Amino acid sequence: MGIKDCFAAIPKQWKFPKVIFYLFGIELLIEIAALALYGIAQPDLYRTRLWQEGSDHGWNSKPNSILYAYANYRPVHTPLPWSQFVTDYNVIISVVALFILLCKGIMYICHIFYPLLSTVIHAALIAIYAVSIHAQAAPDMSDPDHPQPGAPWYITKGCGAPVKASLQGYCKQAVGSFAVTVMLCALFFVYFVISIWSLLAPAAGSVIRHRKLSTASEDAEAQSQRPWEMTQVQPPPTPGTTGGLKSPMTPRTTAFNTLSGKMGSGKEKKKTKMGLMGKGKGKEKETEVVRGPDGRVPLRHHISMGDQVYESPSGNPS
Repeated sequence: MGIKDCFAAIPKQWKFPKVIFYLFGIELLIEIAALALYGIAQPDLYRTRLWQEGSDHGWNSKPNSILYAYANYRPVHTPLPWSQFVTDYNVIISVVALFILLCKGIMYICHIFYPLLSTVIHAALIAIYAVSIHAQAAPDMSDPDHPQPGAPWYITKGCGAPVKASLQGYCKQAVGSFAVTVMLCALFFVYFVISIWSLLAPAAGSVIRHRKLSTASEDAEAQSQRPWEMTQVQPPPTPGTTGGLKSPMTPRTTAFNTLSGKMGSGKEKKKTKMGLMGKGKGKEKETEVVRGPDGRVPLRHHISMGDQVYESPSGNPS
């Protein structure tokens, strides 16, 4: 089995093509919402404020612990959920995912977005968004007095009281960012499952097409292995026959065809003249014979060979 046969054996049709089309629309809506939420949060609209709010209630470490670390020449370690890395990372992956969505839509319209390609792409997207989920829900254990073993407080405790009213809106935005991240990761997992399903259980049309290609390749291989003596060789068509070349035209052939046409037209004129004479009133006209100066009747050839005199067998002029 060659490379072409291996490529032809890979299913190229989706098990549920309409479902893929609807998933594109859902993904577009979630991607726009994610890009808006991530862009609003950059660079530091509410991250440090929520960090400080959790510190005031004893739910996590204090933001000023970084200043103490700098002052005491200790290594600085910013907790992952409160770092700038998470905000920048979310913006980058949202732009990349939106660009990939546009490419997927174009390839799907052109019928080149195959399940195998979809499996690779969405496996990578699942890994990327899984990293974002882990970063947003990472623990904060930098302060032994106020440890945070699980996700940040705005995910586990909500945005109601005792949170300040001025921060409740920011808290909801942070929760929304985390929610769209989880939704996108779940959506990409659905893509991945459908892609695997299409590869393992291809559509009926793909199976029929693969069988036709296999049959055609086998027939071509069998035809190529036949001895060349058994093949029918058709001779070239004969000139002048049906389906063959036209008869060649030479100057002599052209001259004879022209001459035949003139003779035919002369006979027709003669017949027409005789017919008109026959349709007359019955009056007969004598044909005058023009003789030459010597009393002989000149006879002119039809191709202007010159004046010739016709003589009777006795030698007397007619």
